[in-house]
Amino acid sequence: MNSAQSPGDGTRAVRAGLPEPVKHEPTLPGPVFAAHFHLPGEPTGPYTYGRDSNPTWTLLERAIGELEAPGVPVETVTFASGMAAISAVLFSQLRTGDAVVLPSDGYQALPLVREQLEAYGIEVRTAPTREDRQLSVLDGARLLWIESPSNPGLDVCDIRRLTEAAHRAGALVAVDNTLATPLGQRPLELGADFSVASDTKGLTGHGDLLLGHVSCRNADLAEGVRRWRKVVGAIPGPMEAWLAHRSLATLQLRIERSCANALALARALSERGEVGGLRYPGLPTDPSYPMASLQMKRYGGIVSFVLPDRAHAERFLDALRLVDDATSFGGVRSSAERRGRWGGDAVPEGFVRLSAGAEDTEDLVADVLRALDEAVDEPATRPLR
Repeated sequence: MNSAQSPGDGTRAVRAGLPEPVKHEPTLPGPVFAAHFHLPGEPTGPYTYGRDSNPTWTLLERAIGELEAPGVPVETVTFASGMAAISAVLFSQLRTGDAVVLPSDGYQALPLVREQLEAYGIEVRTAPTREDRQLSVLDGARLLWIESPSNPGLDVCDIRRLTEAAHRAGALVAVDNTLATPLGQRPLELGADFSVASDTKGLTGHGDLLLGHVSCRNADLAEGVRRWRKVVGAIPGPMEAWLAHRSLATLQLRIERSCANALALARALSERGEVGGLRYPGLPTDPSYPMASLQMKRYGGIVSFVLPDRAHAERFLDALRLVDDATSFGGVRSSAERRGRWGGDAVPEGFVRLSAGAEDTEDLVADVLRALDEAVDEPATRPLR
């Protein structure tokens, strides 16, 4: 690679956050398990107590920062979960009397967050992601929270437009980038103050840990988030942090296959008469495609669609063999679920969110189409397997 050439996503993911090589030392040091560190004299230096900092976090935070904003100074704070990261931004920045704008079609736990914010005397306004409708309720707000693509509806907004409007109005902007990951979209480059994600999902991609992060360019904002982590103790374990860093090496490989599989599934599903409400931002016929194609490098691994009713969706999910019936998304193993079972999303009873994993594309598409064929028949008439 030419020294003047910026490394590609795969190269960056493989090398992100690694320490300088030392003879006989591992390329990625193992997790540091420590509640405290040797600390004679004044309490100065990077590592003092395990709730404040840990060498394993340091490497992971450096790695994520290199992915979030390549070549630009950025501070990243890791958390025990995506919800811990979300809460840290909201509760470190908002005070009684402030107003915050949330998406009305966002992540299922946001209504719980809204209840807590309102209990603290914070005004919560909501508007849909689609067509940049959050602009209509932005006036006087302290913070704008964007989720694009939205979960589970997969609507996309113009992040740069909303960010510029919010900044003109004196508001901070946070973007939940969980569905896209930094390889699909970089909110900080689009002007956001905070890029937030549940790293339980695509960033780590193996369905074996809970983790979240917040990245900021502004050191003061990052310090507020870091202080909140210390106050509430929402810290990641060193093993989780090490597993996450190890997983980053395959991020580009996983995301490329996941996106390719999602697009192939979306194309196949578009040919099925029983499938309605099909959404995938990378499908040229999707309402989100025009904007997604401008601000996203990759379109993610999530496809959503609606089957005729709850029973039809459940028969479909039961018939799948290569797709796990499980919540969450972004893993190497494909998963799907009927979102209406949770009761928190405003979706039809037959709404299915499918997360495309890393299986061979032909096998995955064939499994989904076969399951759709089987789901057409009532259980009594389905052939025995």
